[in-house]
Amino acid sequence: MSAPILPLDEMSAEEKLQTMEALWQSLSADPATIESPAWHEEELAERERKIESEEAKFLEWEKAKADIRRRTS
Repeated sequence: MSAPILPLDEMSAEEKLQTMEALWQSLSADPATIESPAWHEEELAERERKIESEEAKFLEWEKAKADIRRRTS
């Protein structure tokens, strides 16, 4: 199967995002057709372990966004 050729160099950022959204909507319409990789389960288990051991730290969304912006600017 060959991949469709999209004029990515000619597409605006908005058109690319719309294309990505359309692809995701199509892929996620039947979740049973996409197998989750093993590392997803491992990551979820690790996150649950951190929550249970109180190693995980939860923040209000607005504070988290501000922290991210401060670190990336």
